[in-house]
Amino acid sequence: MDPYSAEGELINIHNHFHQGQYQEVVDYDVSTLSPENELPARVLQLRARIALGQAEDALADVTGEKEPELQAIAALAEQALGNSDKAVGIIEKLTEAGTDNTTVQVVGGTVLQAAGKSEEALALLSQHQGSLDAIALIVQIHLQQNRNDLAVKEVTAARRWAQDSLLVNLAESWVGLRLGGEKYQQAFYVFEELAQAPATSSVRSLVSQAVAELHLGRTEEAQAALDQALKKDPKFAEAIANLLVLNVIAGKDGVEQKSLLEATDAQHPLLVDLAEKSDLFDKAASKYSAKASA
Repeated sequence: MDPYSAEGELINIHNHFHQGQYQEVVDYDVSTLSPENELPARVLQLRARIALGQAEDALADVTGEKEPELQAIAALAEQALGNSDKAVGIIEKLTEAGTDNTTVQVVGGTVLQAAGKSEEALALLSQHQGSLDAIALIVQIHLQQNRNDLAVKEVTAARRWAQDSLLVNLAESWVGLRLGGEKYQQAFYVFEELAQAPATSSVRSLVSQAVAELHLGRTEEAQAALDQALKKDPKFAEAIANLLVLNVIAGKDGVEQKSLLEATDAQHPLLVDLAEKSDLFDKAASKYSAKASA
């Protein structure tokens, strides 16, 4: 049985992880789990600790471990600490020994994608055997590649055999935000339900709700969701970035949010994109000079 299925004993900790409730994952009581599920649960808890900014501690916990799952976690921690080449090297070494380990596929795919190796990540993830975690990551990569058609194909196929899965609902909502139209509202329903229910709410689901509200033109509701998110975590970069976007859309000054984002995550994709566009503008403007009339 898939330990993450509705009948599996890891369904709750797995859902906590993908709902962005990382502290709940770390605090989850694993003492009653069956022996075969102890390692998958440990992997989820280690991934949650890395997501919470505790990569150094997670790396210390798995240093010297022989299980490929834990070596993959070491690579993920190295990636989070900025040691991309070392992280990729670990994953490449693991995959040389075989690619049939689902954790190595998913965590390795995450590391490779973060290192800008999308095709290598997809090649590894494509080896999965019915892993919704792998499918969700494949969908994210295709969306980053602007291959909406391939993302839709993955979600449609998964929907046929995992109708009520949280991950399928989330992946379908990510795609919906890219496709637009009536899909915006459908995505909103999923994110809003997660964000506003006390049992499933997290800073990430609140930001997702805010993004959906923005696409629907509901700026006040987006502001409220982002305020909730920042109340939970004032330094959550995605909330700050989307508040900056919201302020620009609303015609407000975004200087404060931009400065805060620079202090929180200087390499955030929004800042990198703004810097690149500013540089392109300066280069274009330098080709022209004012001409004085005689």
